[in-house]
Amino acid sequence: MITPNLFYADLKDSYLFYNIAQKTKAYLNAHPQARLYRMGIGDVSLPLCDAVIRALHEAVDDQAVPETFHGYMPECGAPFLRDAISEYYKTRGVALSPDEVFVSSGASDELGDILDLFDRSNTSLVIEPAYPAYVDANVMGGRKIVHLASGRENGFRPAPDEGLRADILYICSPNNPTGAVFTRTQLKEWVDYANKNGSVILFDAAYEAFIEDESLPHSIFEIEGARTCAIEICSLSKTAGFTGTRLGYTIIPKELERKGMNLNAMWVRNRTTKTNGVSYIIQKGAAAVFTPEGQKQIHDNIKIYKENAACLMKVLDELGIWYCGGKNAPYIWMKCPDGMTSWEFFDHLLHEIQVVGTPGEGFGSCGEGYFRFSTFGRPEDTRIAAERIKELLKK
Repeated sequence: MITPNLFYADLKDSYLFYNIAQKTKAYLNAHPQARLYRMGIGDVSLPLCDAVIRALHEAVDDQAVPETFHGYMPECGAPFLRDAISEYYKTRGVALSPDEVFVSSGASDELGDILDLFDRSNTSLVIEPAYPAYVDANVMGGRKIVHLASGRENGFRPAPDEGLRADILYICSPNNPTGAVFTRTQLKEWVDYANKNGSVILFDAAYEAFIEDESLPHSIFEIEGARTCAIEICSLSKTAGFTGTRLGYTIIPKELERKGMNLNAMWVRNRTTKTNGVSYIIQKGAAAVFTPEGQKQIHDNIKIYKENAACLMKVLDELGIWYCGGKNAPYIWMKCPDGMTSWEFFDHLLHEIQVVGTPGEGFGSCGEGYFRFSTFGRPEDTRIAAERIKELLKK
């Protein structure tokens, strides 16, 4: 009889978004006329920008005639897109070879797949509160996980703990769920720690386009020493509205080696074995994101989400409630008022003002007592939700 992957039995129930869905469903069943203001899930509400839409249509037309038809694409990404991404990094002062760029179907997919590069005996370090998939992917792979708690005292940006030894280090900046962004000095500490201990940083930069403070790094490769210890995983989901279109990219420097094995070459072998690449149509649309026109248009959309954040932050400032995020990230991480637990606050918002957010406990135990708001909603809905929150908490 076949033996399944028994490590799946070690997974905790994925109850966070299931519970949110069940609670909102029960509320709507009891109040069928109610209008909910959803600020929980991190999905976008604005459509793809015009430059991307035009490129997608052109790519579809390309597929209609023999002269421009494309079949299988290169497994690691089309040269035109790898070139465009490497040129984009130059604007941040980061020099990349196009063959250090790997095109993927999205950051979530890549964050799981990239673990193929590492032996099961490696220990993974996860800074919590954290995107739950970091933990679950390692549990599925049978790895030991070290949880490094962060909190208000360090702005949810902890320094390396020299007493901990880990091989795979997860850093998300700007962070999901807290919205906190690591400074250059703070990232340098992690890069030095990784190089000293032979670790590899998995740097989740899915929200880098939301950074408006230019003193803050957008890429781990802006930090000296990162090319020998880091892999960067990026996404167009929130940057350019590709949540339903699906495209991301991963950067693996050629200098990154461990025990005589080159991780860039290993990933080429992995991709050419396990994928047939991302479709031509989607890659053509993605390339439009990196044109001057595309960059202007996606940042016009990001500005709208940032205005949503400013609307919420203004209310929290007026109420004197502590929070982080918002300015350089699309998430706001607030302290629950009056000593409420995160699920108590969820129920309070749902039943009193029909606003839905995300309880912090779902991102790890040190998220208890905090609450996450997404700023990806429609501006009018966000404005109404902010006013309702203000009136409720003033009481």
